Amino acid sequence: MTAATLHAATITQFSRKKRITIAVPLIIIAYFAYIFVSFDVAGLGDRINLNNARTLVSDTYSYKTHVARDNRTDTLTIAIEGERKGTYPKGSAPDWVTLGDTTLVDLGHGHLITLGPQVSYDIPDYGIVTARPGTNGVNAEFPSGDLPDFISASKNRVMINTDAGRFTITRSRAEVFKYSYGWELFFFTLDSPYYGMGPSALLSHALDGEFGAIWQGFWTNKMWRHGDVFWALFETLLMAFLGTFGAAIIALPLAFLAARNFSPLGALRFTARRVFDFLRGVDGLIWTIVLSRAFGPGPLTGALAILLTDTGSFGKMFSEALENVDEKQIEGITSTGAKPLQRYRFGVIPQIMPVLLSQVLYYFESNTRSATIIGAITGGGIGLLLTQAIATQKDWEEVTYYIVLIILLVMAMDTLSGWLRRKLITGDEGGH
Repeated sequence: MTAATLHAATITQFSRKKRITIAVPLIIIAYFAYIFVSFDVAGLGDRINLNNARTLVSDTYSYKTHVARDNRTDTLTIAIEGERKGTYPKGSAPDWVTLGDTTLVDLGHGHLITLGPQVSYDIPDYGIVTARPGTNGVNAEFPSGDLPDFISASKNRVMINTDAGRFTITRSRAEVFKYSYGWELFFFTLDSPYYGMGPSALLSHALDGEFGAIWQGFWTNKMWRHGDVFWALFETLLMAFLGTFGAAIIALPLAFLAARNFSPLGALRFTARRVFDFLRGVDGLIWTIVLSRAFGPGPLTGALAILLTDTGSFGKMFSEALENVDEKQIEGITSTGAKPLQRYRFGVIPQIMPVLLSQVLYYFESNTRSATIIGAITGGGIGLLLTQAIATQKDWEEVTYYIVLIILLVMAMDTLSGWLRRKLITGDEGGH
């Protein structure tokens, strides 16, 4: 090659690289521009509702107490989150509610509400809002001037939102919503004799022989359903366990059919590999939907969905591991007169065991998370409870509770799988 030819080739090569260097960023910029337009990123600010976001966040760490008066029957009910399971017994109320012919609700910081035939709300720095609900409307009266932003009013409905709480008035009902920090009734419901007791008092009762009753009151809590929640967690873990280890048991013998050095028939290898591609090519959620139509909802359907997907993944990984085994070790076992199954057992399996265990344990940990979503579709496990709580649009503290438990479960599985990998693969129990 002459110097001129070499020079021309070099110039052409540099020119090509220059075009590529310019073209790639331009393609990326064009792609992001397309996303910006097609996803309407510019209009995102108009669609954001910060008030709903604040309410959602506050609901995760607080609860509402409803104080409601039926204007038709003059009956008063006080309930945590408005649920019957959290209703205060007749004649009892939290300390910020004073019962009587006219009920006084003290929201704090000077916010006072009275409930009776005439209702009123004394709002600091604004004035007193009064109303006499009846068949002809709410009949509300406001201080002079324009209504502030925290009040919306019509003939048949008045809603007042302040930092202290929320007050709604309709012709048939007047209701106060007071937010408080914490997860109320988490340990015991209002009808439990242990409600409101501190740790020292509970310990004293437990030492007096009431531990079983205390535990039963907590475990069967009708508001938080701790027993049902932990059973759902067990179902989620069981789905992940059955799906993952069932797939490993099925995939291992099939992997021998897909390995080039163990399956001499090309057609058999091709078929086995395409089966693996098909199983792992269909997402686990798709398998879940298909199987739920075939077998109905339930944890077993979720386990089968995980099993099908992981069988394809394990089959591919195990077959690749088999193709990389050391043939000399197998030859050594063969020279002793070992039969084929014995050669596989003592010459092959020990070589791929670290890869097998490592992948299976990793997938088990990962499937613990996936089983939550799968359970939401198949109607089993913690995923079902999570979607039910989200669907109500009000039990966000329960949503937070379930999410915390899921995170703790994943952390526990991560720790357990890491310990097992160290113990079974490297023989290091302490992880040092």
